[in-house]
Amino acid sequence: MTVDASLGAEDAPPELVQLLTPEGERVEHPDYDIDLTSEEIRSLYRDMALVRRIDFEAVALQRHGELGIWASLQGQEAAQIGSGRALTDADMAFPTYREHGVAWCRGVDPVKLLGLFRGVNHGGWDPKEHNFHLYTIVIGSQTLHAVGYAMGVQRDMASTATIAYFGDGASSQGDVNESFVWASVFNAPVVFFCQNNQWAISEPLEKQSRIPLYRRASGFGFPGIRVDGNDVFACLAVTRQALKNAREGQGPMLIEAFTYRMGAHTTTDDPTRYRVASELEAWKLKDPIERVKAHLFKTEQADQAFFDDIEAEADQLGADLRRRCLEMPDPGPLDMFEHVYREPHALVAEERAQYAAYLEGFDS
Repeated sequence: MTVDASLGAEDAPPELVQLLTPEGERVEHPDYDIDLTSEEIRSLYRDMALVRRIDFEAVALQRHGELGIWASLQGQEAAQIGSGRALTDADMAFPTYREHGVAWCRGVDPVKLLGLFRGVNHGGWDPKEHNFHLYTIVIGSQTLHAVGYAMGVQRDMASTATIAYFGDGASSQGDVNESFVWASVFNAPVVFFCQNNQWAISEPLEKQSRIPLYRRASGFGFPGIRVDGNDVFACLAVTRQALKNAREGQGPMLIEAFTYRMGAHTTTDDPTRYRVASELEAWKLKDPIERVKAHLFKTEQADQAFFDDIEAEADQLGADLRRRCLEMPDPGPLDMFEHVYREPHALVAEERAQYAAYLEGFDS
């Protein structure tokens, strides 16, 4: 398989692992392959379709003033669902603030994601319950947390792996590069999953790196690989193998999922100010959901009734999401002092008492 034939673009990235072309054709790869049943393929399609609907509803809620902000994942569904479904129950994921698809795979109620962006909770879910850490707003810091966690389970002799999500922009952060150093030196069981969506807010990839991002791994002493981030089969196969290698003591790996952010960086961003419409249109032809739909139709593994059922399920999910978002109660003023530390903390208790006294002044 040649890259130009599979991607149909003159600027196609080199050395790309791909198992499903944009036209829905199944292709082979000598090092990475996967044998999926019809039910598994339909399940991956369902995951991506429902996650995209969650994303659309969240954007609409923000536009109506019900969320303060939202970071869209549109276009990155294959990277997130493929890698998320590669995780075992014992593995731990450390997300940024855009991994709504991974949250879906880990069983996090999407309304709890909305609560964070609505400003009514501190995250809304228990990381231990889902093995999915809270969203991280500070760019790149979660990679250090992931490596620390991985070193901990390594010392516990646990057969588990950790995955750290970040974007191409975060790859320039010091925290990310420091996490590479620690993971390499200590052979930590961690997979670094970089979703290269081509734009670090308004800065293009060429202003982030003079070489493909996955090649940076070699400078730190561990392997890197670039995968078609719009191919859910390839993302699943590559991430599953990387996690397996980590559990078996082979150390870290960097996966660069070459994808595209179809929407804005967040709902406060206007991408028309820094990218051209033709670029977006070109990437629409590589839509991760449409290629699986095309594959299912071509191979007669699904009929129109299946897709109609998914659309109906998405409509129901969207209505339920809107209703429950609007019903979320505002937190009490003193709730901000809860869950700051695991154990009671004297300074937090003092600050809470001072604020409580301040609030009582309004009651009188």
